[in-house]
Amino acid sequence: MRIPIYQIDAFTSRIFSGNPAAVCPLKGWLEDSLLQAIAQENNLSETAFFVPEKDGYHIRWFTPVAEVDLCGHATLATAFTIFTCLEQSSAEITFRSRSGRLTVVQEKGLLSMDFPSQPPVRCEAPQALIDGLGREAMEVLRSENYVAVFSGEDEIRELQPDMGMLRKLDLRGVAVTAQGSSVDFVSRFFAPKFGIDEDPVTGSAHCALTPYWAGKLNKKNLHAHQVSERGGELFCKDCGDRVSISGRAVMYMEGSITIPT
Repeated sequence: MRIPIYQIDAFTSRIFSGNPAAVCPLKGWLEDSLLQAIAQENNLSETAFFVPEKDGYHIRWFTPVAEVDLCGHATLATAFTIFTCLEQSSAEITFRSRSGRLTVVQEKGLLSMDFPSQPPVRCEAPQALIDGLGREAMEVLRSENYVAVFSGEDEIRELQPDMGMLRKLDLRGVAVTAQGSSVDFVSRFFAPKFGIDEDPVTGSAHCALTPYWAGKLNKKNLHAHQVSERGGELFCKDCGDRVSISGRAVMYMEGSITIPT
């Protein structure tokens, strides 16, 4: 059995930057154990699988160790694959997912994803978070992940987390963030518990970062950079109970996976 595979760099317009995701179109769902094995073999932060349906596509995302409920960069990569490689004629794609209905629109050189808003709420900082980051944040909040807010971009860039300590956290991971020097805000994201020490660019984390910074900066449209080693650029909009997360993508590789039958 052969399965097509595309490797797409998301939230960037040039290869070797942004966040690489594997995308595998399927005619029908395979066993979960096989999907997980493929994701582990790919050894990228996310592998997206999708199956055509009557009104769009059913999408699922796997890290090297587990299936997750929502992934931004792999959704962007999947939409790019459908638009560019599978020659989707419509300007909008609809996905059915664990996180509900998601749409991606192609406009003005960007792919814009309509995602649920996940506003974070203040909480006490777990000791594992303080020890894992090696310093105390100005503010700690929680949503699907912890959000640790620092005073400036330099602090975010200088962090050298203890992944063993962060692995003890009860939530999926932690986004660290601060107001940016040349953009509205910057961030990094760590999820060692899910096999991802540092994720290069994390679209789903911006479901919480967008409403947070929209409130802090009193603006709806936000320009963001994830300042990982590879780096990535995101254009976010606070839409109330939804957020729009936009970016670019570029194909790095196209091939096929051979599965013995």
